[in-house]
Amino acid sequence: MVAAKRKNTETEEGEIFSSCSFSSLGLHSNLCEQLEERLGFKAPTLVQAQAIPVILSGRHVLVNAATGTGKTVAYLAPVIHHLHLYQPRIQRSDGTFALVLVPTRELCLQVHEILHKLLHRFHWIVPGYVMGGENRNKEKARLRKGISILVATPGRLLDHLKNTSSFLHTNLRWIIFDEADRILELGFGKEIEEILDRLGSMQHGSATEDSVVSTKYEFQRQNLLLSATLNEKVNHLAKMSLEKPVMIGMPEKKTQSIALHEHLGSDTDDEPQPSVKTTGSFSEDYKLPAQLTQRYVKVPCNARLAVLLSILKHLFERETSEKIVLFFSTCDAVDFHYSLISEFQFRPHSGLEAELKQLFVRCKTFRLHGNMKQEDRRTAFETFKKEKSALLLSTDVCARGLDFPKVKCIIQYDSPGEATEYVHRVGRTARLGERGDSLLFLQPIEMDYLKELEKHGVSLQEYPLLKVLDSFPLFGHKHVRKFLSIDSHPWVMSLQKALEAFTEKPDTKTLAKNAFCSWVRAYTAHRGELKRIFMVKKLHLGHVAKSFALKEQPSLVGKSFQNQVKKRKRDEKQKGLSRKRKVSRKT
Repeated sequence: MVAAKRKNTETEEGEIFSSCSFSSLGLHSNLCEQLEERLGFKAPTLVQAQAIPVILSGRHVLVNAATGTGKTVAYLAPVIHHLHLYQPRIQRSDGTFALVLVPTRELCLQVHEILHKLLHRFHWIVPGYVMGGENRNKEKARLRKGISILVATPGRLLDHLKNTSSFLHTNLRWIIFDEADRILELGFGKEIEEILDRLGSMQHGSATEDSVVSTKYEFQRQNLLLSATLNEKVNHLAKMSLEKPVMIGMPEKKTQSIALHEHLGSDTDDEPQPSVKTTGSFSEDYKLPAQLTQRYVKVPCNARLAVLLSILKHLFERETSEKIVLFFSTCDAVDFHYSLISEFQFRPHSGLEAELKQLFVRCKTFRLHGNMKQEDRRTAFETFKKEKSALLLSTDVCARGLDFPKVKCIIQYDSPGEATEYVHRVGRTARLGERGDSLLFLQPIEMDYLKELEKHGVSLQEYPLLKVLDSFPLFGHKHVRKFLSIDSHPWVMSLQKALEAFTEKPDTKTLAKNAFCSWVRAYTAHRGELKRIFMVKKLHLGHVAKSFALKEQPSLVGKSFQNQVKKRKRDEKQKGLSRKRKVSRKT
């Protein structure tokens, strides 16, 4: 593996743009003009400046770079450059030349949109996409006509490879894995292996003549893998799909514990070349934009909802053009909070009766999660992108790769299931040099999570919560500076009471109960080192119920949960007894 050298002059901390131009990287002038006119890129980012020349050279590449650094253009621009130079000029009937694999439907639409803009002057190069939730027959018709550059989700692509005989891919030159780690985390590992096998791009150790495709367009197969984080699964995919790859964006001060495959240079080599360890490690510092301001807020579980709504109200009243993405762990939690924020009204002080008609958080609100209908997902995604001021409630379905213009703040109301997911969530802001803020909600029992982030070079400052809470006028009360905890703050107590009254409505109460159930289940699903931090047995389920504005803990959930705990303890006790018996028999 070869590490790419920087071709850029040193820049100030947080600077992501290089000092060179797109034309100096070897791209065609028409394409350079499209990058500026259609996408607003006057100069390449550092990642683009490193990656584009290497990709143009035909080498296999692994790009590891922070979110929001222009990775999509880094791989699309070289592909378009090569395709528009093909002689004879490519036609739809030639089938697919480039394949881009992405983890989610929303990212599929976004990449296709960028591709469509870049191809404005290259009308003979046809972009297209296939993904879950779309009509298969319509996709088959488009594939039959021919798609030059195809963006796809793995499951739907494999479906067409198996069942669409008119899908022509004999001219396939590029296979690109965008957000590779997320593709694998979503469980597409086996599908990816089968896709590579069917497309003849599986690497088996040494370079073979199969890597050179013989058609009327002679070329060598080139695979690209892009990821903001590296792990064992990504390493395995790189071994399967990349041949002598060039590494882009890895830090040079750390050594990676797992080396990627190095294949033999030629059949005439007498000895196999040793694998070269690349820089970086799986305990390495997370790649985050320097212009991102990161904060945390420590909130007791029973005050979480009141504090969340107070912060949202403060942010939207402070800025007229505030755009926020709010992350939850489950689809049910998104649905409940979406309903609550969209309808909840609160009158904190005396005034005109008209105040009753005003929403507590006055903003346009959208939601996005995997259980929504495809058309609703598409509408929410595209509408939120266009809004100047809005709130999007989402699960991790929009944590990867999506570029929402002008998002100023990311709020992680529920901590991510894996520490690496923190990177991707906050990566929705502070993109392409813009400033951004992130806020992480933590309960007192979860504060060790900050130490986990510090291991990766991520340091968070405490959010000035009391200052925000004290700023709200409360009729008939004077703010008392000396109170035991946040949940006894007069504003929080008053707001919590109003929220619980609002949730008494049957439909809202059902949403709250469902959200409570799914939240507890999700809390048990934290992985790796996070298991010891996010422990269900430390939770007060009555306080968890309060965080969903429920006056009482739903009894059925409580009993079933308690039964599960009792069963687990019984099983552990029986295992312990069986071990003792085995030891006594041996002695």
